[in-house]
Amino acid sequence: MRAADPGNTQAVPVDLVTASGSGLDPDISPAAANYQAGRVARARGLSLQEVDALIVRFTSGRFLGVLGDPRVNVVQLNLALDALAIPPTASPAK
Repeated sequence: MRAADPGNTQAVPVDLVTASGSGLDPDISPAAANYQAGRVARARGLSLQEVDALIVRFTSGRFLGVLGDPRVNVVQLNLALDALAIPPTASPAK
């Protein structure tokens, strides 16, 4: 994680180094998403505020307010990031 973003001085969230690498779980912790936000913003040419707003948008709380932990759906977040970064295309001429 440090090699991917050497300027990031935040503590690396534990789920980024201990979670399964299978890619089957579409969720990460808000801390893991926030840790990567600056790098994602730079790579996609977006502002940090845009990325932070999407992280908040796709963060789900605890089930019934008490079970589990807050989580960010990575698939939904990435689709929203893609939509922001891709300018709309013009309609083809008829």
